[in-house]
Amino acid sequence: VRLAESGGGSVQSGGSLRLSCAVSGFTASAYCMGWFRQAPGKEREAVASMDSDGTISYVNSVKGRFTISQDNAKNTLYLQMNSLKPEDTAMYYCATKPRRGLCSRPNLYNDWGQGTQVTVSS
Repeated sequence: VRLAESGGGSVQSGGSLRLSCAVSGFTASAYCMGWFRQAPGKEREAVASMDSDGTISYVNSVKGRFTISQDNAKNTLYLQMNSLKPEDTAMYYCATKPRRGLCSRPNLYNDWGQGTQVTVSS
């Protein structure tokens, strides 16, 4: 499985970015896919995750601002980020695991991308 994130960058507070994660070699029919982030000195946290049963979850701090979606035809996972805040600054990673459930637990994921940096200035 290979995952490659893109779309990060530097924006001002209130701006928007769309992250993309190109996924190859992943064929599980029951799965979780997610976006995670890690800021310097902090633990990696789940930002948004998607279960193959359709369940989507967001960390409270991004609800109403971020949207996770996937395009199966393009094998791509997206994270639309609006109304960005300086506290959203982090390295963002996409990840997959070939099992359903507990999709917000980063330690349960098998495969990770290399990450894309998001920096939000005030």
